Amino acid sequence: MIEPLFWLGLSLLLVATSLTAVLVAAIPALQELARAARSAEKLFDTLSRELPPTLEAIRVTGLEITDLTGDVSEGVKSANKVVKQVDQSLDSARIQAQNLQVGTRSIFVGAKAAWKNFTRQKPTRRTSDRLPSNEKPPLTLREREILKQERRIKAEVYRANDGYSDAATWENNFDDED
Repeated sequence: MIEPLFWLGLSLLLVATSLTAVLVAAIPALQELARAARSAEKLFDTLSRELPPTLEAIRVTGLEITDLTGDVSEGVKSANKVVKQVDQSLDSARIQAQNLQVGTRSIFVGAKAAWKNFTRQKPTRRTSDRLPSNEKPPLTLREREILKQERRIKAEVYRANDGYSDAATWENNFDDED
């Protein structure tokens, strides 16, 4: 009976030795685990102190960016209105410049015509062989009919010849007959 007790004692001794070796090997690992736990605790403490103000600052920055975006869009709209006003002003200035150019040209042409008229020599009066229109005797009905027929004939001749000199003669004759 001694033998089983021997083996039991030996087994217990080996188990105790193994546990002691495991504990000796686990002590540095447990110390490192404790250090890591302390570091994590410090990190979480720092995060709990620093994260809310940082998140608040980020939120405020986002709101400021939104406000600035609104201001910039209003500035762009205002600049667009100013550009349109400047464009309209340039258009009206261009139209006014064109009107001024036409007016100035008209003034110069008028002044030139007036100067030519003022400086030209007056033609001598020619005496007319014709009677004044109020001194001509009125035409009779027969004379009027003859004039109408002559005008029709001359118009037909003019159309047939299609000449400029005939037209000038016809107009001169027409003026003389009146």
